[in-house]
Amino acid sequence: MIISKPETAVKMKKINNPFSSNDPNSHKCFGCSPFNKSGLHLEFYEEDEDMIAFWLPEKVFEGYTDVLHGGIQATLLDEIASWVVYVKCQTSGVTAEINIRYKNPVLINGTEVKLKARILSRDRRLVTIKAELYSKDDVLCSEAEIRYFLFPQKIAKEKYYYPGVEAFYIN
Repeated sequence: MIISKPETAVKMKKINNPFSSNDPNSHKCFGCSPFNKSGLHLEFYEEDEDMIAFWLPEKVFEGYTDVLHGGIQATLLDEIASWVVYVKCQTSGVTAEINIRYKNPVLINGTEVKLKARILSRDRRLVTIKAELYSKDDVLCSEAEIRYFLFPQKIAKEKYYYPGVEAFYIN
């Protein structure tokens, strides 16, 4: 859950979650829905080519005592990559492959973490995204290279509720 608007938000553009304006009973994404009581409630920002999010780990998500569970880290990395697909690729898609490297433990100590993701390469049907999770002190804790299968925009809109890239920007 985001605890405060980041200090650097002046350089960042807040990304609208167009799915959250829908019926709260239909939008229950574990990563980004504000309506999922058990979820992560992520909010996203754009800074140049990067997608950014801030999140406060809570004890309910721990593996070892006071350490964020690796599966939750994987979910955080995959979720921010999906928002790169929505905003930067201007479509929707599904995870085809994810390779995660856990570098340092993410401590659950009352401080937020920073997520960052950007496109590494893209062709017509696949995009490769680098996603990173940093501690409050900018220590790289985990990173992933994630490949997404991209849906053609027409199919994304018709079958997967993609609202169009303009829906992710307020004003």
